[in-house]
Amino acid sequence: MQKGITDYLGRQLRARSGVSMADYEVLLHLSEAPEGRLRSFVLARWLRWEKGRLSQHLTRMQERGLIRREPCATDQRGAVVVITKKGRALIERTAPQVVADVRNVLIDHVTPEQLDLLTELGDQVRARLAEIDDRTR
Repeated sequence: MQKGITDYLGRQLRARSGVSMADYEVLLHLSEAPEGRLRSFVLARWLRWEKGRLSQHLTRMQERGLIRREPCATDQRGAVVVITKKGRALIERTAPQVVADVRNVLIDHVTPEQLDLLTELGDQVRARLAEIDDRTR
């Protein structure tokens, strides 16, 4: 189900705006961060991406003017990823349609009880994953 929804949303994003799901996820996290800024390692953790994948993807996004990278003021080895005006305009234009697509494919086609059950199951799975992650660290 998750893969099917993600694939559908990705196709819709690409068709409408030429944006990949990966671009969208990066921009979404940045747009919700204070001042549109996140440390690279925080963004990688939220996306559950490896450092190399994030670095390569951010380079492509930076070349398109969607984000910029700045040195971190408190850690010379670190970088801060910042959403640009172009990136913010893109996420503001695409987010409402993504929400509408999620509603169309999932939310509007289930009963409130089914949605509550789906939420409960999702919470259970996330809690179990966090437990496992805590034990393996």
